[in-house]
Amino acid sequence: MAKKKEEGVEETTEAAAEEAAVEKKPKRAAKKADAAENEPSVVEGVIDTVASAAETVADAVVETVAAAAEAAAGVLGAAGGEKKGIVHKRAEKVGVVASDKMTKTVTVRVDRVVKHPTYRKYVRRRKKFMAHDELGAKVGDKVRIIETRPLSARKRWRVVEIIQKAEL
Repeated sequence: MAKKKEEGVEETTEAAAEEAAVEKKPKRAAKKADAAENEPSVVEGVIDTVASAAETVADAVVETVAAAAEAAAGVLGAAGGEKKGIVHKRAEKVGVVASDKMTKTVTVRVDRVVKHPTYRKYVRRRKKFMAHDELGAKVGDKVRIIETRPLSARKRWRVVEIIQKAEL
């Protein structure tokens, strides 16, 4: 009888274990199903990531295009060809008018001092520029000239201001 009791206990224990296992399986399956419903799948996560990246790129492109359009609108004025907002630094030189014998043109002598490469002494260099003169500069006047588009074969400068009139 001990065997039967033991077998019965064993049967009962095995049966209880099987029932418990059967009960656990549905609970685990239910938990997995709930988790699957609540958590997005890997594919959905990838799709969300790609969508957000595409939105970011689209926003960046829109901002860049808007900035380019604004810059283009700022460069051209209402007339279409008039430049606005951009300041180009043109070369300026200060010199003395050497000749005013031409009509609306003066020759300006620009002096500069440079260090000699071998002897290390300062040497004076002079150069003459032909400049367009609307202001009426005379010989001996100290003037400021600015670089401009070619006006003739040798004239590429324009008199901007007369700094000091010549002493007569």
